[in-house]
Amino acid sequence: MATISSVGVGTNGLDVKNIIAKLVELEKEPLNKLTVQAATVKTKISAFGQIKSLVSTLQDAASKLTSVTGWNGVTTTSSDSKFVSATAVGGTLPTTFSVEVQGLAKAQATASAALLPVGGALGSGTLRLELGKWSVAPSSFTPGSGQPVDIAISASDKLSDVASKINGSNAGVTASILSDASGERLLLRSKSTGEEFGFRLSVMEDGDTDPQSAGNTDATGLSRLVNGATVTQAAANAKATVNGIAVSSATNTFASTISGVTFKAEQITTAPIDITVGKDESAIKSNIDGFVKAYNAVNELLQEATKYDAKTGSAGLLQGDSTAVALQNSLRNAIQSISTGGGAFQRLADVGITQQLGGNLAVDSTKLNKALTENPDDVKNLFRNTGGGSADGIAVQLKALTTNLLANDGFFKSKDDTLQLSLKRNAQDQTRVNEKVDAFEKRITRRYNALDTQLSSLNGLNAYISQQVAAWNKSTG
Repeated sequence: MATISSVGVGTNGLDVKNIIAKLVELEKEPLNKLTVQAATVKTKISAFGQIKSLVSTLQDAASKLTSVTGWNGVTTTSSDSKFVSATAVGGTLPTTFSVEVQGLAKAQATASAALLPVGGALGSGTLRLELGKWSVAPSSFTPGSGQPVDIAISASDKLSDVASKINGSNAGVTASILSDASGERLLLRSKSTGEEFGFRLSVMEDGDTDPQSAGNTDATGLSRLVNGATVTQAAANAKATVNGIAVSSATNTFASTISGVTFKAEQITTAPIDITVGKDESAIKSNIDGFVKAYNAVNELLQEATKYDAKTGSAGLLQGDSTAVALQNSLRNAIQSISTGGGAFQRLADVGITQQLGGNLAVDSTKLNKALTENPDDVKNLFRNTGGGSADGIAVQLKALTTNLLANDGFFKSKDDTLQLSLKRNAQDQTRVNEKVDAFEKRITRRYNALDTQLSSLNGLNAYISQQVAAWNKSTG
């Protein structure tokens, strides 16, 4: 007689854990799709961030071509910059002049007589420091427009304390201490060079308000700082001649002697130094090259991101993105625009800047150089004319476009907001899927555990019946 046999179910055959895992994995399929979508959105956010950075660089390049100084660059050369160096601001007219330097600017410096004992107190009183101009013959001091600075010295102050108080007084003078075999000396030096920035140190002791009285100039107490003091370097202006005409400056830099030109006396000269100022064509070419390079960088990134390869069936990250295509078209239209304010030139191609297959710009240096040489003002107007509408130069139009794109309410902000919102919604969808999967897993776990329990009971019953059948067969055999 046939017997009932186990079909491999119950705790001995049913892999509940594995079954549940596979069912949960199937339930998570939408989550995998959402994860891929989130990664794509994040990649797009990064891509538009890169494009924004390149558009910002393009805006900067266009700004240089809309700036007056960008077209009025000059070069300044010195026949020997070790003696005289020079710079000039944009727009300075071409010129040449010679400079001879007879003297460099100096700051006044003084040294007190040696003071003993070293480290001893000097005595109480008030130090007065005044900035002004010394005349040589007869020696006299004319105070400047600033107020004298009075510094209180206590009876216990040492020379180091005095120097510290001077340095902290903002009196236009720095103090230091020199120690030698004779004792300590107070060294003072004006913070500024030039005849108008000399200084005078006076002492007032015991309430005496007259710095010139005998008690304030003798060799006792605090007066020792002025009695026997020597001028180690007199304040002096830098002195030079420009084309034989004498000029001077409180510093070694002559900033207003020649209009638009600043030259600096580096050393006393032994022969005239020629300074030459000329128009800097290389700066203009560099700005144009920078403009072309910046545009090409944006175009190449957009071209790569929006392309579709029919042979391989592969598409760029932004292929089919209408906003990316619109951005690309806007930039190309600006580059291809016509400017009626450029005189002899209306298009970039007229000065040798042409658009190639794929949208990149290329520069014909020969044609550009010829335009800059023969019609420099027309080239400038082609880029920076501000007549309004079609009369605006190409760089002016492109700068306006990029400024709008980069504005707080412009293209890139709007695009980023849209992508960030998409990312937020994706995260919410992932949360909902995870919650649904968790609930599903708990539900089927309960069901399969219940089934497993039932199958275990059936297996037990099956075993009992099998035993009874076997016993019955044996007894009837």
